[in-house]
Amino acid sequence: MKEFRNFLMMAAAAAICIPAVLAQDATTTTASTTTPAPKYTIQQRKNNQQQRIGNGVENGSLTAGETHNLEKQESNLNKEEHTMRAEDNGKLTTADRKALNQQQNHLSNEIYNDKHNATHQNLNPQSEVGQRQRNQQERIGQGIKSGQLTAGEASHLENREAGVNHEIATDRAANGGKLTAGEKAKVNKQENANSRAIYNKKHNTRHRG
Repeated sequence: MKEFRNFLMMAAAAAICIPAVLAQDATTTTASTTTPAPKYTIQQRKNNQQQRIGNGVENGSLTAGETHNLEKQESNLNKEEHTMRAEDNGKLTTADRKALNQQQNHLSNEIYNDKHNATHQNLNPQSEVGQRQRNQQERIGQGIKSGQLTAGEASHLENREAGVNHEIATDRAANGGKLTAGEKAKVNKQENANSRAIYNKKHNTRHRG
């Protein structure tokens, strides 16, 4: 009889505790499902994309040609946003934000793919020309990350660098993998001009907003 009373007392205690536990679980579940996912503004997304591109330029996972293409797209998006705001008194409509976010999603995928493909910069160049190329890329990457270079400026600079890179590759292919003294002098002259352009664009009044 004593054992039966103990059994009834244990059953009653369990009946009291279980609803409390279930209620606690329900509260946790409700809280987790109703917590909104973090939302990023259009500007935050642009800044994030630029940081990713700048990192890729600095660490060599993005070539000058790839960066030129990505930054050209980013620049076009910025122009599109500017037009949208001009049409709505400086604001973006819900439809505007949706359209811009969709395009940023597409660009985000391109950044990832370009950074993880088989095409990379030479991070340990042995030639003077190669070392200058690497130095220019590091300066451009830093300017992109810091906001000193706008997407349009970065696209322009990287287009110039890609042109020099293509010229070097063509000259090397025609000369058994080497550059003649005249070709080196020509490349250095072009890189001097590119170096001044990098400096000027990083120190003008235009910066990423």
